[in-house]
Amino acid sequence: MDIIIDEEFKKLLPPLDRETFAWLEGNMLTYGCQNPLVLWEGILIDGHNRWEIINKHGLKYNTISMEFDSRDDVIIWIIETQVSRRNLNPLQLSHFRGLHYNTDKRMRGGKRKKAQGEISKGQLDPLNESHSTAVQIAEQYNVSPRTIRRDAQVSTAICAIGEISPYAKQKILSGEANISRRRLQELANGSEKEIGETAARIKAGTHELRHSGEFTSINANANSLTKNKETPPWVAELSSIAHNFNTGLKSMASVEDPDKIKNSIRSLIDMLNDLYAKI
Repeated sequence: MDIIIDEEFKKLLPPLDRETFAWLEGNMLTYGCQNPLVLWEGILIDGHNRWEIINKHGLKYNTISMEFDSRDDVIIWIIETQVSRRNLNPLQLSHFRGLHYNTDKRMRGGKRKKAQGEISKGQLDPLNESHSTAVQIAEQYNVSPRTIRRDAQVSTAICAIGEISPYAKQKILSGEANISRRRLQELANGSEKEIGETAARIKAGTHELRHSGEFTSINANANSLTKNKETPPWVAELSSIAHNFNTGLKSMASVEDPDKIKNSIRSLIDMLNDLYAKI
């Protein structure tokens, strides 16, 4: 049968790394395609990697069809399926939660406009404003509404960068691009020029985190602030993070496991994000 590939749906999915794809390919060549491809109105919504392998090797496959009211309902289903199935890194998870929020808010906005056209304003019961949307999605993912709103900004920026350079988006979601959540939040409201320049730097591999020397300077500034009688409560935390960053860079130089290095860097980034919000 003819299966339709929808690029918007396909771009939602984080690409598999080479090792995982090779494992999946070997598994399917040995045991066949054990899981059916999932379709909506003939459009593939789950099983893009399997479909690629099926076409490459001419394997047999089965399909199942699902019914949804709209494309946005499909998007939310894809998001929830990916979050429940995959071992996502923190930034991928943040992106998916934010995308869920943005999609859900867009859906509710459309329903609200339709309802307003059918009944008078005085009769209209508000259909879950963005605050309620954030609360509901936060409960689903067991995080705070504030986290969901931050995730929405992160996702908005990642999607905007992806429109300019899918490769840059891939590097961000894989953790290869050295860009912080805070910077992505800022880019959510950035100009097209700023987003384009960021995408170009990420694609070229020149968008880097600040060097350790800059954190040494921050550490020195934090130490000078502690001499002030009115020392802000966050100064000690700043000094500790700067010290840990410098120490961490030295220790990571001898670590050969990329995942451990990424986890250490991500941990430091998260600490800085939390501190940024406090200052």
